[in-house]
Amino acid sequence: MGASPSEFDMIARHFTRPARSAGVVLGVGDDCTLLTPTPGHQLAVSVDTSVADVHFPHAAPDAAIGHRALAVSLSDLAAMGAAPRWCLMALTLDHADDAWLEPFAQGFDALCARAGVDLVGGDVTRGPLSVSVTVQGEVPPGEALTRDGAGEGDLLAVTGSLGGGAGGLAAWQSGERSLDDPLLAAYLLPEPRLAAGQALRGLASAAIDVSDGLLADLQHLCDASALGVELDLEALPLAEGLVERLGEGARQAALTGGDDYELLVGLPAEALESARQALGTLGVPLTVIGRFTITPGIHGVEANGPGGWQHFSGATP
Repeated sequence: MGASPSEFDMIARHFTRPARSAGVVLGVGDDCTLLTPTPGHQLAVSVDTSVADVHFPHAAPDAAIGHRALAVSLSDLAAMGAAPRWCLMALTLDHADDAWLEPFAQGFDALCARAGVDLVGGDVTRGPLSVSVTVQGEVPPGEALTRDGAGEGDLLAVTGSLGGGAGGLAAWQSGERSLDDPLLAAYLLPEPRLAAGQALRGLASAAIDVSDGLLADLQHLCDASALGVELDLEALPLAEGLVERLGEGARQAALTGGDDYELLVGLPAEALESARQALGTLGVPLTVIGRFTITPGIHGVEANGPGGWQHFSGATP
């Protein structure tokens, strides 16, 4: 057997590519990257870590692991209405394996290309498999979507559908391996709502992405805006195949399952039609599922609690 490739060989072979856009003065290969933001814009920066068998199955397709690690970070930019520009990746590997790295890098880079993102730096080290991705985006001053802007009487709406992440995890656990299954694809290959987030600038009053579960993330919106919500359970848009997969558990999966990466937004009633038209041109449905109220708490559900995934409790209730 030949010698294992060094971290520098791996970076050069799998993660060094020409910049796709202006603004990258110096990319992969030096101690720091040098970037030139668009004049007059604010930077939006976020980081997420994905750990094998915590956030994704270790045995998931290699390309899907690369895609997913970037997608979950880009979803934070989508929630802020930011246009993505650059990313950095810290990759921890249990062993050096070009046969694994090549499809992983291809999955990561394919989403970079679609999103208009340049990988401009990072690190490779040895240890249990995990991927940390820092994303940087831009937004005009005063136009970022935040969690704290909802007003009393604003509508609560969500893009796309809910429960696909939980349904896909259940599909994987039951032995499904084909990404033709829409639920498994929703779990392993989520698509961040980047264009939708930018289209909602100037329309939505508040926003968050649904990563830890609808109830958990909705509570963050309520806390930040100092409001409550009357939730319409019957209006929840359930992912394709979710009822067939989970039966009576489908609605609970939509409420607490997490990993959906849809946008949950507050909308003044007068902005609803404009928002639907803007997202309609992108092929993204927008469903009203409640209304913000002055009374604290999430109303319309039997158990009012955080719900969703919490890393240090280790389970979804």
